[in-house]
Amino acid sequence: MSKYSLFLQQALHLIASAFSLAFILQAGGCSQSDEKNYQPQYTNQPPQTLVKPNYVLGIFPAQNPVLLLDVYEPLVDRLNTLIPGVHFALEASRNYEDYEKKLYNRHFDLALSNPYQAIIALESGYRIFGKMADDNDFRGVILVRKDSDIRAIGDLKGRKLSFPAATALAATMLPQQYLQDHELPITAYESLYVGSQESSIMNVYLGNTAAGVTWPPAWQAFQHDHSEQAAQLTIQWQTKSLPNNSLIARDDFPQALLKQVAGILFNLQNSEEGQAILARIQLSRFESASTKTYDPVRRFVAHFDKTVRHLGH
Repeated sequence: MSKYSLFLQQALHLIASAFSLAFILQAGGCSQSDEKNYQPQYTNQPPQTLVKPNYVLGIFPAQNPVLLLDVYEPLVDRLNTLIPGVHFALEASRNYEDYEKKLYNRHFDLALSNPYQAIIALESGYRIFGKMADDNDFRGVILVRKDSDIRAIGDLKGRKLSFPAATALAATMLPQQYLQDHELPITAYESLYVGSQESSIMNVYLGNTAAGVTWPPAWQAFQHDHSEQAAQLTIQWQTKSLPNNSLIARDDFPQALLKQVAGILFNLQNSEEGQAILARIQLSRFESASTKTYDPVRRFVAHFDKTVRHLGH
């Protein structure tokens, strides 16, 4: 065979191979240009949320968002483990105002709210199905520095007091009513709404306010996490208690699923893992509740609105 014939045979073989490769690529559903232009696809959603119904659980800002997520994430993990057909997502809020805007706009499927927020949320189509136990902890405590000159309630006249938020029932409204009932109206002192329980405590520790108001679980957490600073503070007064924080569900939340959620929450205390979750929350248990459970809150809010300050609802 001549060199020319051999060259021609090799060329024809290369051409045939190229056509075969093109046919294979086309048969596989992509062209060479497709391969060149291909870009991988990304999503910021976890895989389970793409195939499962997703429900948002909102927690009122009893702690700062980072701490709140750390405290309640194990609870949501347990719901996701025991109810595998759906996905629950935990959502924190920057402050009370942010949380309440989401709540009253029906953003949350489920929520843990303070009782005042819960009874207002009924107007947005939520229903109460449970609550935190330990009602005795749902009270206000008024802290002062141990080295302060505050001895009697009258000593707060003309002074600054720090509160978490205007709509914090235990840590703001109950104490303001307490002061009103002890002849110190809200106009006799300056109320600073500082955004969180910890900030309210820190303001009195730093001397920015004459007194700082919070509630027992937040004070206990502060004593644990900031023992040196807490040692310089003392509880000077505390208020009566009301029914504790509320578990609420939006009216379109599936009833059968709500029954499963309630069953898990109301039985946490019956397992070691559940007890560990409750310990993080500083709670003995969750329990069943209804709208009627919060009748004492309605009466208190009505009285507060008339005697202390108008709430606007």
